[in-house]
Amino acid sequence: MYKEKLKKIGEDEYELPKEGKMLVPGRIFISGKMIAEEDALKQVANVAHLPGILKYSIGLADMHVGYGFPIGGVAAFDLDKGVISPGGVGYDINCSVRLLKTNLKKEDAIKKQKEIVNGLYEKIPSGVGRGSRFNITRQELNKLLEGGAKYIVEKGMGTKEDYLHTEEEGQMKKADASKVSERAVKRGIGQLGTLGAGNHFLEVQYVDEIFDEKIAKELGIKKNQITIMIHCGSRGLGHQVASDYIQLMEKKYGFKNLPDRELINAPIKSELGKDYYSAMCAAANFAFANKQLITHWIREEMKKLFPSVKIDVVYDVCHNIAKFEEHIVNGKKKIVCVHRKGATRCFGKGRKEIPESYRKIGQPVIIPGSMGTASYLLIGTKKAEEMTFGSTVHGAGRVSSRSYALKNLSGEEVKKELNKKGIEVQAGSWSSLAEEAPEVYNDIDEVVRVVDELGISKRVARLKPLAVVKG
Repeated sequence: MYKEKLKKIGEDEYELPKEGKMLVPGRIFISGKMIAEEDALKQVANVAHLPGILKYSIGLADMHVGYGFPIGGVAAFDLDKGVISPGGVGYDINCSVRLLKTNLKKEDAIKKQKEIVNGLYEKIPSGVGRGSRFNITRQELNKLLEGGAKYIVEKGMGTKEDYLHTEEEGQMKKADASKVSERAVKRGIGQLGTLGAGNHFLEVQYVDEIFDEKIAKELGIKKNQITIMIHCGSRGLGHQVASDYIQLMEKKYGFKNLPDRELINAPIKSELGKDYYSAMCAAANFAFANKQLITHWIREEMKKLFPSVKIDVVYDVCHNIAKFEEHIVNGKKKIVCVHRKGATRCFGKGRKEIPESYRKIGQPVIIPGSMGTASYLLIGTKKAEEMTFGSTVHGAGRVSSRSYALKNLSGEEVKKELNKKGIEVQAGSWSSLAEEAPEVYNDIDEVVRVVDELGISKRVARLKPLAVVKG
């Protein structure tokens, strides 16, 4: 039904016409080689019903079905008339990616591939039920929820440059720990410094190809250089924040007038809307701190194997978040609330939100592939600010469910295939390998081609895996 309504308006760009109670049309950026899920298109249309939505409801090239909003969905809302929706942020608040660069070369890592993957697997807890060895009191956790990555650095585990090269400098300023429930705290307090399960990973990679020499140089990226990518989020704490506020919003506002119960929301300027945003910011800070702690432990472990190793943060991007940003709407600058659900911010050069050291080139964008495939480093553009509220894809995007993967794929076979490609892998279970097999995802090269050719983010470098730690 929805697929039939799509109108092609440009190369890899489609419109879902405004109809019924939709307040704006849908705008879909996807390759003709990829299949837009009917249910994901329906979710794009559903989001277009929400009060105060501006311009259009967006589906990006990696879009697939999520809770309420599609994963790979973006929507911006007017501050006075608009709403904030946990479904537009996601359960794993600030589930996101940090890229580290090293002074190691591919040949250095290949000599010690097994030692690297085994050492990192032992050092960084991953998988369901693996708790952290990082102990923190309730009072300290409150400071961390409001301080983010800065709190961990101030504890001696990192450098100032780590958080300066992080979105929001690793600290969402509107965080309020008092808006996070005791249940959320209990779920999160023992999980700092852990990867978790699902699609989270730690990956040692090498730079396979450079597409933009000038920008790569500005970012300190060279061919055959070893990089390390961390993908994780706010763990049980963020999940519980989402659950808590979904229930509170249902109780206060109901869902009778919504096309989908999962789009439950609160007005941005309501007390409940403000409370959710403050709790969401705290969960985002937990995720920033989580990656900072993991970075510290990576440095410790890699120094054992390579005593002269140097590891720096290239950038740390957010997914699954709502932010107040200035954008041009109908020819006028205005502050809007942008929801990025499984989407990455990709501002062009000059924006004050970009670290000073990168402001003349634009915001780095990190797009992880599926396990065993390439990942990409890109740069944001002014065109993205015009087309997608400064947003791009966050990964390859699933095409098969986890249940399908478990029924049809073997974790043992996945590991064998990865080993054949020269990739060492450690995982919490065979099932986690099966669930995250490369074939259950879109072709990352095609996804990146779409955003590059549309101009909403431009390729800088391609990274290929050597060692993977999965939850």
